[in-house]
Amino acid sequence: MTSQGSAPGRLPGAFASQSPSSFTEFLSAHSPDMLPRNRELPVAAAPAGEHFPHGTTIVTVTFPGGVVMGGDRRATAGNMIAQRDIEKVFRADEYSAIAIAGTAGIGIEVVRLFQVELEHYEKMEGRTLSLEGKANRLATMVRGNLGMAMQGLVVVPLFAGYDEERDAGRIFSYDAAGGRYEEHEFYSIGSGSVFARGALKKMYRSDLSEEEAVIASIQALYDAADDDSATGGPDLTRRIFPVISVVTADGYQRMADDAVGGLVETIVEARMRAPGGPQAPLR
Repeated sequence: MTSQGSAPGRLPGAFASQSPSSFTEFLSAHSPDMLPRNRELPVAAAPAGEHFPHGTTIVTVTFPGGVVMGGDRRATAGNMIAQRDIEKVFRADEYSAIAIAGTAGIGIEVVRLFQVELEHYEKMEGRTLSLEGKANRLATMVRGNLGMAMQGLVVVPLFAGYDEERDAGRIFSYDAAGGRYEEHEFYSIGSGSVFARGALKKMYRSDLSEEEAVIASIQALYDAADDDSATGGPDLTRRIFPVISVVTADGYQRMADDAVGGLVETIVEARMRAPGGPQAPLR
């Protein structure tokens, strides 16, 4: 069957005409059933979210000229470990990163849709959105998932990137209703976030180097895993380490596993001598 205004074997006319710069709006009009928020759920006695894997702790730290984002690798379903090496930190576009906490399957779909959203806008408009514009687009997408969130399928992203106008890294957090909030210096989301933020509060300095910001992120994830069972610590036996990404004026870069592993091994060795980790000065 072909759509009105299209010949057999050709794409429907909607694909050939001038479409909106928002891919989500285009999909809503043409194939709304493909959006995560429009998925129908079976009726269940318990909230649906309890049955699906959840991603947990994400941290992000700014430093002069950029931002670091890191995430542990564990996904849980209730009290079980659903996956040991899930990835929760992703490239959004050349100058930004996105990570998810909450229902893993829906979260990854939201990430993929957001990546296409930014690419579609650039192709249609011939320019990229500002960092704040990207943050606003993501807020709209999260708000669209409110119905799913009310049924237990909550997805909460963390967005960060390099702002070319300010020559600085910026961080944006969200709530399940799509509220967007700019955070400063550092932030964390997920079940271990309270412990990660407590660790970062002691380690953060405004003059951190890129390497120091990476180390602070790994230390914070270690502290989160130390107190939160849903956060996975570094697995030296299986060589499973946190995903660490850095965004600067040079663009998005995911650190190689070997490089992260070297830092993790140094940190674990130091923790053997001082399990509580680095100490903040009293004065």
